[in-house]
Amino acid sequence: MGKKLSEMTLDELWQLFPIFLTEPNPAWETWYREEKEHLLKFLPEKAILSIHHIGSTAISGIWAKPIIDILLETNDDNLLKDEIKSAGYILMSENQNRLSFNKGYTENGFAERVFHLHVRKKGDNAELYFRDFLNAHPDKAKEYEKLKLSLWKKYEHDRDGYTDQKFAMVTKFTNLAKQEFPGRY
Repeated sequence: MGKKLSEMTLDELWQLFPIFLTEPNPAWETWYREEKEHLLKFLPEKAILSIHHIGSTAISGIWAKPIIDILLETNDDNLLKDEIKSAGYILMSENQNRLSFNKGYTENGFAERVFHLHVRKKGDNAELYFRDFLNAHPDKAKEYEKLKLSLWKKYEHDRDGYTDQKFAMVTKFTNLAKQEFPGRY
């Protein structure tokens, strides 16, 4: 029997869960909607301000890691921590104003459907601007896709490095989006 995920080192986890990109999949939107409905069964309605599909799987026509990112904005002081755990999620990181949860990671690798849930207080939602900007500007989406594809193999087992290398472009496009769509969220 192998190690439990909680017993693995970061290097072991990165080997088990490498970065890989796939062609756009129309099922990603369905997976998001189904998971949103699943989550809503566990969360008090009054604590939910908004739920959104974010990340590359929410951007039309680009290659992405087949992981559905979900942004949940809440007014709950505890960021719905216990309720989300009861929905089958594992808490991966937390600070005073943010929680990150994962679902679909197993001791044998990725499950068929994998989710990252980002729980935030109202207004901590830059990812929405980034998503909207790339969907409004397919040429910029392709530029982002090209960068991701160029980083894939080099950072296949280094998620932090992969994310760090995308930071400048993500920041640039997010700032442009906030100028183009002021006050949208």
